[in-house]
Amino acid sequence: MQRSLTSSTPSPADPAILQGRVDQTWHLWHTSEHNRTEVGALLPDLIRDAETAVRALDGEQRRAALVALSDVYRLTGQATAYVAPAEMAWVVADRALSAAQAADQPAAKAAAAWNLGNILRETSYPEDALRVVTEAADLIRPHLDGAPDDWRGIYGALQLHAAVTVAREGRDGDAWRYWDRGDQVAKNLPANYVHPCTVFGRANVDFHAVSVATDLQRAQKALGLAADLDPDTMPSRERRARLWVEVARGHLQRGDTTAALHVMQMAHRIGAETVAYTPSARTVAAELWRGAPRSMRQEAGRLAEMVGVSTG
Repeated sequence: MQRSLTSSTPSPADPAILQGRVDQTWHLWHTSEHNRTEVGALLPDLIRDAETAVRALDGEQRRAALVALSDVYRLTGQATAYVAPAEMAWVVADRALSAAQAADQPAAKAAAAWNLGNILRETSYPEDALRVVTEAADLIRPHLDGAPDDWRGIYGALQLHAAVTVAREGRDGDAWRYWDRGDQVAKNLPANYVHPCTVFGRANVDFHAVSVATDLQRAQKALGLAADLDPDTMPSRERRARLWVEVARGHLQRGDTTAALHVMQMAHRIGAETVAYTPSARTVAAELWRGAPRSMRQEAGRLAEMVGVSTG
């Protein structure tokens, strides 16, 4: 994005309209097969307009613009994850948190912490990731009575984040304890509730159970949980694609290459860019290419090439 250094400043966007544009872009992120490409095309204007609004407005309008700006930076982090240099992820996460803190709104701070936790976990700082999300949960918890559903939704998402974080460390009891907390939040929200950014809700809680079991190397449990799911209850194409990646991981843990290849092909059809840019999906594609029997070699090679894994 090219920034202007001239003194002329466009009229600031109305914060409510700006937030509506951000929400629509989050919806596109979750529903597009090519979410990084399509969302990435919209981000420069969103960033520019949100930053302009924050500079030009004051009082409650400025606070609302800061919430929208934090949202935009979080979305930027999602769209550039695993594509841009890691340094950019840290900058974007820091800006999202700074904007949320300036807005002084608990839900915005919690959402920014959820985003920062993702980056910490994916850059091999699991203890810091867990600390960030649990502190954020402690921060927003006193405000939940009578709060909007989305405040409770981000609280539930923090619990699921913690569950996956400790599952990857092999902490079975802690993982299911955090998952249970997220499950309880979902039970107290409307049955069809879905958080606009994290897609926290009934379906996402159930999807996370598969992820937790897979990360704990409980393949049979993970596959059993997945078999009981209706993926179409999840409105996010991106999240459905990642579910099938988790199922593929479970099949690989059991040595079932045929099933793993089949569900990875499904994942790619659902969300091509999600699979191409998610490290766990690329790892599965690489393992399938290396370990596929001769009868499946061509199919495994085709998948690897579509995902961008070298077959040379």
